[in-house]
Amino acid sequence: MYLEIVSPEATLFSSEVDAVTVPGVDGEFEMLKDHAAIVSLLTAGTVKIKVHTKPHLEYDKLHPEVTPHVSDNKVLTLNIKSGTLELKDNKIIILAD
Repeated sequence: MYLEIVSPEATLFSSEVDAVTVPGVDGEFEMLKDHAAIVSLLTAGTVKIKVHTKPHLEYDKLHPEVTPHVSDNKVLTLNIKSGTLELKDNKIIILAD
């Protein structure tokens, strides 16, 4: 599954991932490969990006706002104020503030 996170200033993340957890308006939810298509508004919170089977990621080249989780460095986190998400055909695009 491919994830792209874009802010007004820059592309914050762009890579293959295993799973993504986001702060939806009705609560946190997770998307895995072959998830049904979805469009959702996001609220303030943390986007959790699971990359356990993706050894190609170079952590020193990540955007400074994307950081490894304190208890698991194969989970990346990004705090957002709000956003919009679209998932279709195993590609997630998050427009984040």
